[in-house]
Amino acid sequence: MGQGIAVIPTAPEVARNADAHYDYRHDSHFYYLSGFAEPEAVLVLIAGKAMQSILFCREKNPEREIWDGFRNGPDAAAEHFGFDAAYPIAQLDEKLAELMADQPTLYYPMGASSEWDARLLKVREAVKAKSRSGIQAPSHLRDVQELLNEMRLIKDYLEQGIMRRAATISCEAHRRAMRFTRPGQFEYEVEAELLHEFCSHGARHPAYTSIVAGGANACTLHYVGNNAPLHDGDLLLIDAGCELEGYAADITRTFPINGKFSAAQKDVYQIVLASQEAAISAARPGNTWDAPHQAALRVLAQGFIDLKLCQGSVESVLETESYKQFYMHRTGHWLGMDVHDVGEYKVDGQWRTLQSGMTLTVEPGCYIRPADNVPQELWNIGIRIEDDVLITPHGNEVLTQQAPKTVEQIEEEMRHE
Repeated sequence: MGQGIAVIPTAPEVARNADAHYDYRHDSHFYYLSGFAEPEAVLVLIAGKAMQSILFCREKNPEREIWDGFRNGPDAAAEHFGFDAAYPIAQLDEKLAELMADQPTLYYPMGASSEWDARLLKVREAVKAKSRSGIQAPSHLRDVQELLNEMRLIKDYLEQGIMRRAATISCEAHRRAMRFTRPGQFEYEVEAELLHEFCSHGARHPAYTSIVAGGANACTLHYVGNNAPLHDGDLLLIDAGCELEGYAADITRTFPINGKFSAAQKDVYQIVLASQEAAISAARPGNTWDAPHQAALRVLAQGFIDLKLCQGSVESVLETESYKQFYMHRTGHWLGMDVHDVGEYKVDGQWRTLQSGMTLTVEPGCYIRPADNVPQELWNIGIRIEDDVLITPHGNEVLTQQAPKTVEQIEEEMRHE
């Protein structure tokens, strides 16, 4: 950020129904810069000869705190969170007009909220109205999200530590789900085990809506109904991870509901696992973002040929994209404060080069729906295997390796005594 003023509001509270709100979740950019988790707050940063960090937040209100809980208030917020100054949120527009005066550039999350776009431009117009007094309004507008997206793409050691803990909790949740699962249960019963494990370790919320998909439901990529019975002989795909201190984990495991892979299930599973191993090996500094995806595709293409799902050579399957009948998504995404975290995947039209501190998911899959060109013994097999991978100076660290993944590990975990 060059000389100027940045204004970053947190997320609004959202009503769930007439007299209740959804559990509050801060804006990730705001929290990344402030560590302040209360609603109705705005961070103002001033860069130039004098550097300032200023918070606007709710005032102390003993009556409201009886109903809604503790508020820091401006004085305590400034002291506890290290801001240079803090003011009541009700003073934002007035103070902002003063702070914006003679700043050359206004940085804010452009387009993220039409309400905030209008509000900040209105304050800028109020500053412009003082031009005859020699006061200048910012002449340049810049999207602060572009800068923050790049900052957040590289995780420092503190962030990495939180993400390891989130990954460990999530691994334990997947192990708990494997040990719990039996034919005759419902998907939501397994989901409850995941949530119990998250909460038991201080991760109050999942990072996203958990996918607990038995049988044919696993062939729907974003299945979140989680209300179907689990049948003997089917697979169960679980895509779930907790959020801890603002950071997400994201794990997928697929396993047999009765604890034992059938021959057909094992054949497909081993192909997906091999493709993931190839992709993880390609996730290293100096390789491009696209390298893990391409590595996974080659293994999957050969596997689909072997299963008679695709015909021809590996090259022809890749060229014609016939594999997309069974694998239609990419092999990963950035991971951090958001489960699909910020950061560009291409720079100047070229795939970004992986660097130490980047964190991504590696998640190939295979989804076989009933079709005339599909052997019947493979119908309704949906498999995805996903891990969280931190790029290190000389390779990578699989943060989620504690969740059982091989056929042998899974069957051992699920062995019911």
